[in-house]
Amino acid sequence: MLALEGEMEKEFDAKLKIQNNSAPNTTQRSKSFAFRAPQENFTIQDFELGKIYGVGSYSKVVRAKKKDTGNVYALKIMDKKFITKENKTAYVKLERIVLDQLDHPGVVRLFFTFQDTFSLYMALESCEGGELFDQITRKGRLSEDEARFYAAEVVDALEYIHSMGLIHRDIKPENLLLSSDGHIKIADFGSVKPMQDSRITVLPNAASDDKACTFVGTAAYVPPEVLNSSPATFGNDLWALGCTLYQMLSGTSPFKDASEWLIFQRIIARDIRFPNYFSNEARDLIDQLLDIDPSRRPGAGPDGYASLKNHPFFNGIDWENLRSQTPPKLAMEPKAPSTHSSGDEQDPSWNPSHIGDGSVRPSDGNGGATSTSETGSITRLASIDSFDSKWKQFLEPGESVLMISMVKKIQKLTNKKVQLILTNKPKLIYVDPSKLVVKGNIIWSDNPNDLSIQVTSPSQFKICTPKKVMSFEDSKQRAQQWKKAIEALQNR
Repeated sequence: MLALEGEMEKEFDAKLKIQNNSAPNTTQRSKSFAFRAPQENFTIQDFELGKIYGVGSYSKVVRAKKKDTGNVYALKIMDKKFITKENKTAYVKLERIVLDQLDHPGVVRLFFTFQDTFSLYMALESCEGGELFDQITRKGRLSEDEARFYAAEVVDALEYIHSMGLIHRDIKPENLLLSSDGHIKIADFGSVKPMQDSRITVLPNAASDDKACTFVGTAAYVPPEVLNSSPATFGNDLWALGCTLYQMLSGTSPFKDASEWLIFQRIIARDIRFPNYFSNEARDLIDQLLDIDPSRRPGAGPDGYASLKNHPFFNGIDWENLRSQTPPKLAMEPKAPSTHSSGDEQDPSWNPSHIGDGSVRPSDGNGGATSTSETGSITRLASIDSFDSKWKQFLEPGESVLMISMVKKIQKLTNKKVQLILTNKPKLIYVDPSKLVVKGNIIWSDNPNDLSIQVTSPSQFKICTPKKVMSFEDSKQRAQQWKKAIEALQNR
């Protein structure tokens, strides 16, 4: 189906021969290229699978212990059928090639890969400290000293990534992992973009996109120039760094809102509201990193990273010995009652029958789909979606979510919880969240008479069509935001 590893070895060989012939004065590369992280002949049965770290649109990441060595990895399991169907082959190749060539203590390491009939596997460094996102959530917000340390380690790793001619394009707290001793490691290179002068050897058919202005990343951290379809620059990652620093200090992202559409409006308007407890230094650094002009962001200008590292916010940081410093104490996950006592034991929600060459397969062929019982154990590591991937199955190709929320559908006798999803089709879908079954959908044209929305209270609203009226209650009191989002689609 996808003999990716063999293809890549041959393509690397061919490309290196061309490079060596055209540039005889350059350092000769090995005639037969070998990946630092080799392709092994392992099977999934060689591993004890533990808890699920996270779920993406075409992959799962699980804790996996090699039975013969006891070594623990974060095993990324990618569904071949979905990769082929969604034309993601180039992205997968690029992530594998880039991770193989990066070597920095602030970047997650790839150890080896293997594959079988149904899946591709990447054995990544297991970051036992979890996500930075979890630390922010457990602590509410970080102290300025904690945020300064983590931000400095992100800067240190980003400087290296940018020096290699790469733009990460999805920097956010969920993709900043922590080692067991609490040091930052950047993960998830599925959206990476090599620049023209990149020091990474990239195959012609392993590219993330042609123009580097394709929308990727997560809504709350996307810079305004990407929304305006401008080509990607190193400034994109620095904007995301500013958003992440703001989130460390406040507990929430700076442009957070009820829907992607509303988030984008705030980003374009540069609608930033600083809490009064931010220090002047923190406020100034974030303000500069969130400059509308990407070339003016510290780290992106002619002075390079010196202007960023010398900012007063980082006073006291020993950049030369950063990784030997003592990191902030990790806040541990509250322990829930469980029959399991070891992280090596298998998560009861994890069903490995969907991988390997076994005979049991999911009916939809999509290894990225998630059951309701699974959701509780997911810590959202390396998810490429800005909303829970289990709702993706209800979208058509090219359709994206503008607003999503769990609401009550108010009926005469009973009220039922449904997941209400507004898409750019435009379409409204409401889904039974326990059975993951569509209970109804509303598709309308640009004619405003086809659909109207009436707000009856901060939490309640009615959606009216020529044939029926449906009442909903949003416990987060976003009735007015639902109205604005729907009417914006009608008026576009």
